Amino acid sequence: MFNRLLQRIRQNLPTQQQIFASRWARPLAPWFDKPYFWHLNRRQAASAVAVGLFCGLMPGPTQMLAALLLGYVVRTNLPLAMFTTLYTNPFTYLPLYYLAYSIGHWLLYASAPSAELVFPAWGSADYWQQLAHWFGQFGKPLLLGVPVLGGSLAAIGYVLVSWLWRWQTLRRRHK
Repeated sequence: MFNRLLQRIRQNLPTQQQIFASRWARPLAPWFDKPYFWHLNRRQAASAVAVGLFCGLMPGPTQMLAALLLGYVVRTNLPLAMFTTLYTNPFTYLPLYYLAYSIGHWLLYASAPSAELVFPAWGSADYWQQLAHWFGQFGKPLLLGVPVLGGSLAAIGYVLVSWLWRWQTLRRRHK
């Protein structure tokens, strides 16, 4: 099962040539022309999933760019790191951010959040004042909870992928 999933991921990930065939990505090719950015082994897969899970909680358009930059620093498989950020989508984003807020609130105040997270209405006359008040009330727990949740997901993802890869390798050797 894991082997089929891995084969499917490898088939669907773009190759280095496909990515740098674009005229927009071509100038970046010399920086990303290292084999460790494209090779997929147990350590590379685990670290790429960890990078993707961590960066997936960043605000919308910055997720893949952050995964690309962090993957570059960590020297991991870039396509898998960028692909893994897609676990956040319109259906999972709000529950994940509420969980991050709850974690941050619990870490800061050692209690469960009691207030409702109601975002100010856009059309109201004092929208900017309400927005500043909202960020003052909910911003600190959210800013603490997002990296804590991202780090936790990254650690769990790293261990899980590493363990599954090792289990699959041992299973194949026994056969």
